[in-house]
Amino acid sequence: MNRTTDSDIGKLILRLTVAILMLFHGYAKIIHGVSFVENMLVEKNLPEILAYGVYIGEVLAPIFLIFGYMTRLSAFTILCTMLTAIYLVHPNDIFLLNKFGAPVLETIYFYIFSCIAILFLGPGKIAFDSK
Repeated sequence: MNRTTDSDIGKLILRLTVAILMLFHGYAKIIHGVSFVENMLVEKNLPEILAYGVYIGEVLAPIFLIFGYMTRLSAFTILCTMLTAIYLVHPNDIFLLNKFGAPVLETIYFYIFSCIAILFLGPGKIAFDSK
């Protein structure tokens, strides 16, 4: 019997939340380009062509997450994108708190730990990857 459980619905909600919120960042890159990322890569002596990887991490991987296709790889890709964002943009902000006591990188941490959860949980039954 192949019944959908509450756990599967929870996994779907987690995937959709991460993916839809990340797509807003990807949409901004589509509209405004990745020159900002290219400049940061050059400052770190890295090839600016790597900036186009942002489209994979912020557009393609979230779309795959929505459908539950290559779920763990997609979550890992978004996780790597967020770690790269910390390295390029916020290397000194890792433990920094804002004036309200919350982490400055709260949103990035949300993506990182949500993607780690998806890596452990898998796609659930409501996904192309379901078994």
